[in-house]
Amino acid sequence: MSTTERRSRIEALGAFLPAGRETNDELRAKVPNLGDADVRRITGIAERRVHDPDPAAGEDSFGMALAAARDCLAVSRHRAADLDVVISASITRVKDGSRFHFEPSFAGMLAKELGARPAVSFDVSNACAGMMTGVWLLDRMIRSGAVRTGMVVSGEQATRVARTAARELRDSYDPQFASLSVGDSAAAVVLDESTGPADRIHYIELMTCAEYSHLCMGMPSDRSQGIGLYTDNKKMHDRERLKLWPRFHEDFLAKNGRSFEDEEFDHIIQHQVGTRFIEYANRTAEAEFGTPMPPSLQTVEQYGNTATTSHFLTLRDHLRRTRAAAGDGTGPDRDRAATAGAKYLLVPAASGLVTGALSATVTHAGA
Repeated sequence: MSTTERRSRIEALGAFLPAGRETNDELRAKVPNLGDADVRRITGIAERRVHDPDPAAGEDSFGMALAAARDCLAVSRHRAADLDVVISASITRVKDGSRFHFEPSFAGMLAKELGARPAVSFDVSNACAGMMTGVWLLDRMIRSGAVRTGMVVSGEQATRVARTAARELRDSYDPQFASLSVGDSAAAVVLDESTGPADRIHYIELMTCAEYSHLCMGMPSDRSQGIGLYTDNKKMHDRERLKLWPRFHEDFLAKNGRSFEDEEFDHIIQHQVGTRFIEYANRTAEAEFGTPMPPSLQTVEQYGNTATTSHFLTLRDHLRRTRAAAGDGTGPDRDRAATAGAKYLLVPAASGLVTGALSATVTHAGA
């Protein structure tokens, strides 16, 4: 296969979700200034997963990422020693209980623990588009012929910002309100070389529009000890801002002589910010593309906004449910899941501001 023809595929998916759950009622009890704000109505989130703060539980960012990576390798045809690259994309790089790490790299430490010692390892940081950025990089490396296989992994102790918000939030209009929507998780994905269009990343393209970078920022709180997340939800969800993705995607497709309708996606996965955001983003895209959106997949109701991991966690959950339905002969996707796979569109939406599109047909992925 020549360099120009080489493509990557999603070969395996893994995840880790802490056992701890927090309902909206339990959350409300911790936020004295929430007033009568209805978190479920505003966000669509019923509960979120919450890490165990006991260091012995191993549910810091590193421990969860390691668990997700091992889960991914357990369903992959590759061993850890086969990986040419390990990329870590965590926003919250917490290890050893509460230490925030910059060096050594999370990726390097993960590769060592996994037994992927020969692998090149490095961290990327791109807000909630971190895993998508890691996949973009790994896809390009495989397409160039520089590597054959690699892993992108992320563990997120996101509810740390929720704890800060619980102490500092003044009302439901406070810029820390979005912090109440987050949940903890980890996800990992192995990419290798595709041998056919029935199992392939067709394209992944990203763009950054720095004009909006101030609308969602994470930083140390200036009011208490902790990390805060400050979001201008009204401007983040503005209709003109939401048009960035469909206009970017439409332009990319037009340059290749195609339209959105031509892509024939089976499912779309938006960033799992909240159910209302997902619905609004899809309605905006329908108006821009002039065609209905494919069925939208979501896990935000039960997991919350899991930051970098949200798309891959949602895809893994869907593949598991689809294959379970195919196995017992039920479900609308049973025939396609057992043969040619389904075509997915993953759309990032990250502070920075990052958007774009990942198009992939997934047949196996070992989920």
